[in-house]
Amino acid sequence: MRQAVPLGKPVVVKIGSSSLSPEGGGLDASAVERIVGHVVALWDAGHPTVLVTSAAVAAGLPALGLRERPADLPGLQVAAAVGQGRLMERYANVFARSDRVVGQVLLTRDVLARREQYLHARDALERMLSLGVVPVVNENDTVVVDELKLGDNDRLAAIVSHLVDAGMLIVLTDTAGLYRDDPRLSDDAELLTAVRHTDEVLDELRRTGGRGALGSGGVATKVSAARMAAWSGIPTVIASASEPDVVRRAVIGDEVGTWVNPHESRLGSRKLWIAFGLPSLGTITIDDGAATAVVDRGKSLLAAGVRSVTGDFEVGDAVEVMTNRGGLLGKGLAGLSSGELQTAMGRHSAEVGGEAIHRDDLVVLVGR
Repeated sequence: MRQAVPLGKPVVVKIGSSSLSPEGGGLDASAVERIVGHVVALWDAGHPTVLVTSAAVAAGLPALGLRERPADLPGLQVAAAVGQGRLMERYANVFARSDRVVGQVLLTRDVLARREQYLHARDALERMLSLGVVPVVNENDTVVVDELKLGDNDRLAAIVSHLVDAGMLIVLTDTAGLYRDDPRLSDDAELLTAVRHTDEVLDELRRTGGRGALGSGGVATKVSAARMAAWSGIPTVIASASEPDVVRRAVIGDEVGTWVNPHESRLGSRKLWIAFGLPSLGTITIDDGAATAVVDRGKSLLAAGVRSVTGDFEVGDAVEVMTNRGGLLGKGLAGLSSGELQTAMGRHSAEVGGEAIHRDDLVVLVGR
């Protein structure tokens, strides 16, 4: 199942706060040097590499005289504002020892939700890689309220993997990979060495996965990121940041960490943007007949098959499509507003003046 990354293909490496600041007292110098060494080794081996890094908040704590991550939003914003410059300064200095130039890239959900800016971000990253510049990517935690609450640099790394057409996403964390059970609570917890992105065990991990003390991600965000990458046709390896030579071993196909096998065919660029670049503003639940028409026959989603609508959205906003058993079927751009759809659901499309979601604007994420 595992495979090596072809020579010249980009790699995205993501590292979390718990790996860069294990004691919670600012950045660990040896951890920063270790991750820089991994990234430099990939560049030297012919793989242009993007580093997606957390730890801006952690880097700002010592300067503020804090030992723990603030619980309030303004406190998080201040810590991020103070720490982001310190984090980049540390990276720039350590990469410079290997004659590597770094470039800071701060992305937000708002940027990625706008198609034009999404494409500009892609072009900028591609140009940086072509010039030999190491992109160091983080969320703009000082101003992005939702991202600070959700803490999904894992998700951001998956989007970046798509933007640069990566050959692999490597998510480094403080455990050896994904476990069937919590290794902190069970001595017999089984390490999942390889899984398909559709495996039910990932659904269970996504439901039960917790969050870390310094970062705000957790198992659930890593599972989501791996599945996002899978729909881009990109394999993911989730492994320990402290494992010797972990990044190089992952790239050459050695058995390290957890391998998440990608989908056999990748979604097109626009549908990937709809599925993963846009925040969902609502939910549409459909009946079994509509689900069959959408999944098996590639039809548009009609109002006749809609059973319930939640959220407040307008035409063109992104919404999730759920089965009547509560499973995620897909995501698309609404053809009717939430108010219009509330009135139209269960009725024929000829009566309501359009589809709930046109098939060209609908991404099916199951049964393909």
